[in-house]
Amino acid sequence: MAELFSADWMNRFQEEWNKEPELTDPLGKINFNSTIAYGIDGESAPRGVLVVEQGRVVKSGAFNGETLNWDLRASQESWEKWISKGIGMMGLGMAYTTRKLKFEVGDYGAMIADPRMAGPFIKTFAVMGRV
Repeated sequence: MAELFSADWMNRFQEEWNKEPELTDPLGKINFNSTIAYGIDGESAPRGVLVVEQGRVVKSGAFNGETLNWDLRASQESWEKWISKGIGMMGLGMAYTTRKLKFEVGDYGAMIADPRMAGPFIKTFAVMGRV
């Protein structure tokens, strides 16, 4: 298995994301365009990035200084747990309030308050489990 959020890992994540209609369809309907980074808490920069246009990932790979709409960070152990077991709305709320999941860039409150975004966000963790 490729290292978490490495270029190879992110490319596989892109493939799995784009195969998942529970992500692509609702995000496409709301014209979701975003550059999303993922990384390990405490590291100076995120490791991987996805560029999403109309709900589909059009580019993925290692972070290379892109301007971000979202930068999500957690410990390696937390990511591995969420990727293997998934995370629900309650677990996500607890992860955020206990600072196990940090949004270095992006507005968690606005995202989670919008069910058109919250459901697909939760789904990304299940999709990560297929990488």
